[in-house]
Order: sequence, then C-alpha cells, then structure tokens
Amino acid sequence: MLYSKVYIDSFGYELAPNVVTSADIEKRLEPFYEKLHFKKGQLESLTGIYERRFWDYKHTMHEGAVKAGNKAIEASEISPEDIGMVIYGGVCRDNLEPATACAVAHKLGIGRCAQIYDVSNACLGVLNGMIQTANAIELGHIKAGLVVSCESSRQIIDSTIKRLLELKDMDTFKTTLATLTGGSGAVAVLLTDQSFSNSGHRFLGGVMRNATEHYKLCRWGPDTGMPASGLHVMETDSVGVLQNGVALAIDTYKDFKKELSLTPDQPDKVICHQVGEAHQNSILDAIGISKEKDFITYPFLGNIGTVSLPISAAIANEREFLIPGDLVSFLGIGSGLNCTMLGVRW
Repeated sequence: MLYSKVYIDSFGYELAPNVVTSADIEKRLEPFYEKLHFKKGQLESLTGIYERRFWDYKHTMHEGAVKAGNKAIEASEISPEDIGMVIYGGVCRDNLEPATACAVAHKLGIGRCAQIYDVSNACLGVLNGMIQTANAIELGHIKAGLVVSCESSRQIIDSTIKRLLELKDMDTFKTTLATLTGGSGAVAVLLTDQSFSNSGHRFLGGVMRNATEHYKLCRWGPDTGMPASGLHVMETDSVGVLQNGVALAIDTYKDFKKELSLTPDQPDKVICHQVGEAHQNSILDAIGISKEKDFITYPFLGNIGTVSLPISAAIANEREFLIPGDLVSFLGIGSGLNCTMLGVRW
C-alpha cells in the first residue's frame, strides 16, 4: 500500500477538561484495596499512568470532534467546502445511528457532496479512516478529507469501579485493569492532495495485518452478555493481548519495512498507540526500536483509544520532536487483533 500524492496537511485536538489521577481512582477503590490488601500506588505502578482526563457530564462525542476538526481546518488553507470526505473513527459514538460523522459535518459546514460516515475498528478507527481517505485522494475522487474521533472513558471507568466494589475479587481486577487506564480526548487529521498549499507531511503508505483468532481477548459493550439496554462492560485479557499483540507487531513490522523500502536505521521516529508502560516497552523491544525514537503521552493522557496515536503525533509535532525530513512510523494495534503501520515523511 503506497501513495504518491497524499499529504497530512494538519492536526487538531482537544483535551478533556477534567484531570483524574490514578490516586483519585484508587481513593474510590479503597474498600476493594482493603479487601485484597493492595497498597496505594498499584495502578500507576502497573501501568505507568498517573493521570487521565474526563469530559464533563452529558458531553457528546460530536462536540469534541467538532472542536478538533475546527482546529485542523483553521491550521490549514482549506475551507470546509473543499473537504470531500468526513470519517468519524471513534469507538464511542453518539448513537448507533445516524453516523456521528453527520453531526460533525453539519457543525463544520461541510459541503453537500462530501462522503460522510463512521468507521469502527477498536483503537485503529482513525488510522483506518486515514487509509480510506488516502485511497480516495490517490484515486482522484477527492482533494481533501477529514478524519475525526472523540473518546470518553468516564462512563466505563465509573461502571468498572462500581463492579470492582461489588465483587471485590482478583479475577475481576485482572480483566478490568486495562479499563482503568482509559482517557478522554478528541482529534482530527486533515489529509489532502497538496493542491491547496505546499505544506504538509507526505503520507507514504503502510501495511495492515490481522490475527483474528484472538478476537475475544478484549471486548467492550453489551455483546459481552448484557442486554443492549444495560451498562457497558469492558473486559481485557491483558497478558493475552500483550503476548499475541507483540507477535503480530513483529510480523507486521517486517512487512512494513519491506513495503516502504526502509533502511536498517529507519524509521527515524515512531508514534505508537498509547496503552501503558509494559505494552510500549514490549513492542519497541520486540521490533528493535530504541525508546529515544518514541514519543509517549500515556503517563498524563492514558489510553484514549482511537485518539491516542494521532493526538500523540500532534503533540510531538508541536513540541518539535518530529522535525522536517524525519521518516515517522505510526504503529497501531487494536483489539481483534488488528495491526496497522503507516509511514509519513515529515
């Protein structure tokens, strides 16, 4: 999968306003900690995450996506009417239907001829949206497309804390630890054929690989055995996800290096999906990339699902960690299991 005329023109992002520390969550879990004789500090120690963020109550997903989308458009030379595609890639959506992208497109003033739809694929939704937008640009169907997402962890963390306090057992803690790392935020990625300006980061292409035999390792939603009207539950086999995810990443990375004809010392920088310290270290060690090449946000943002990787890239760009000329790799892995690795010439 290679592109010849696709560019990432700009990013936009919005941080949720309410900071929630791991210590805050542990304070709510005190009865559970006392029952299992846990010491305070376990959550940060196990994950490397000391805080994450929540949206305000009743905040909708399209609100965050619109704020991020506006910022991406304002940072470009493109008008909303020039955008031929809007894809919403979040796990969290306002409704089962219509597509959350419809509310986003309306609020942004996108033109009548644009393609508007949602994409859902665990933590890879934004990357999948970028690929679909890039395909449309490469084929000449559109000149510009916007991929947005907004994720919220408040409800799922609140329901998980309630469940832990009710059950007070180690097995539940093991399957819900990953849930407690969740963060909230919104992001937008604007891609173009560069006909609007001479700026932008060249989107080179990438590869996608799957190991769908592991589709049960991480599940979120009423399909875990609850009626659709009930509260959602997220359960994760963290060890299984890590072990099999690393194996899939190794295979994907070999194909990725070959597809983009990378030299032994490339990529120059990487942006990984932000899960936590153990995941980050294991992935980088397995594919032979030094930590100095990576930019992390999980310690202070947690795992924001589909938002994590692109918001990390946006912040890395702002802080000049990513510099012109860098060959940057986006390393994404999500439940399913699916793995997507993309290359960008900064």
